[in-house]
Amino acid sequence: MSSSTNNNTTLNDQPTDVNVGCCAITLNINGQDHAFTVEPRLTLLDALREQLLFTGTKKGCDHGQCGACTVHINGERTLSCLTLAVMQQGQRITTIEGLAEGNALHPLQQAFIEHDGFQCGFCTPGQIMSAVALLREGHARTKDEIRELMSGNICRCGAYNGIVEAIIAVMEVSDAAV
Repeated sequence: MSSSTNNNTTLNDQPTDVNVGCCAITLNINGQDHAFTVEPRLTLLDALREQLLFTGTKKGCDHGQCGACTVHINGERTLSCLTLAVMQQGQRITTIEGLAEGNALHPLQQAFIEHDGFQCGFCTPGQIMSAVALLREGHARTKDEIRELMSGNICRCGAYNGIVEAIIAVMEVSDAAV
């Protein structure tokens, strides 16, 4: 059996279709529909970053252990590195780019700046996306509860105190408005 040097042939010299197995999908990201073609095994993270150029969502560990890839699907925090893109049709996906309203930062984005909730900034989008969901979930009332519920997001720089302070600041303003 001889192998062919042409990339579009098999060992049996049968031409292969490079689009076999690809799926046409439409994803609603930050309120806009995006239609494109993906391989069924493509993660949502890779679709966002590589095909749609939403590069705010970061690829950290690529194993669901660091939280850098956190996005919201229908308002719930989700690790996009563990989620297949083809399974998200009909869902509302929000990335860090979708939190701000025009030029106005989301309150948590602003609080991260004011409370030094980041150093290198790599984990910041995932931290903010988790924190927004944490506030929406309403389970955290203390610093210890915040730390526990944010434990899936790792900050290699150790900006945890600033992150917790930013979340507390937004939580206090939200409670005052109620």
